[in-house]
Amino acid sequence: MSDAAIVSRRSFWRPPPLLARLGVLAGLLALWEAASYAGLVNAFIAPPPSAIFASFEMLFVQEGLINAFVRTFAEALAAASIGSVIGISAGYALHRYKMAGLAYTDWVAAMASAPLVLLYPLFLVIFGRNSATIVAMGVVGCLPPIILKAKEGLDGVRPVLLNVGRAYGLSRWAMFSMIQFPAALPTIFSGVRIGLLFAIINVVGVEYLIVFGGLGQMISDLGDRFEIPAMYAGILFVVLVSICFFFITEKIEKWLLSSK
Repeated sequence: MSDAAIVSRRSFWRPPPLLARLGVLAGLLALWEAASYAGLVNAFIAPPPSAIFASFEMLFVQEGLINAFVRTFAEALAAASIGSVIGISAGYALHRYKMAGLAYTDWVAAMASAPLVLLYPLFLVIFGRNSATIVAMGVVGCLPPIILKAKEGLDGVRPVLLNVGRAYGLSRWAMFSMIQFPAALPTIFSGVRIGLLFAIINVVGVEYLIVFGGLGQMISDLGDRFEIPAMYAGILFVVLVSICFFFITEKIEKWLLSSK
């Protein structure tokens, strides 16, 4: 058998990546279901997947899942928008002033790995138990990746483009708006995409901790009422929403990179 025939035969038996992922996920869920019904897994602590999926109807009908999602998404979007303005400005400052970049970039990177959600008591004191605290925590969570990616994108602008701008006598603002920002936009958007996901995580986490509004409060209430399958369904919904946002923003990022 020729090498081409062997490669063709191997390719024929190789499932597409999406199908392979779904197959593994389906197998794990089936194993979990079987273990639950066999008594190997405590159904109260880890309900079978069938009970979790069946609870989605309850979330939509009784718990106001759509309203909770809209509120959480609005808070996360507000946090990401504010964080983008602050983060891109800070990234530009670190790029523009080289000594500041050398001094503080490592600090920003350290913030990205720190559990910033633990700062929520400080914002509770400042803003009170309301949406302002949740949005502020979302901003804090999304800032580090946006700042780092903005600086990386601006640092990576090709010198020839900057030389063309200088040759035309462009002002600093014109240089940024017409050359630097468009050239760095794909990298900056990558930071905004990561920042949005961090904002969603922080927003849901703080909603859960202070029991105020959105998906986090819904999950907390379900846990307090021992509606365990519905609580797992709420957590699963948050995971699915995060995955959807990841893939949507990834497609937008690829479009930006292709049009660069």
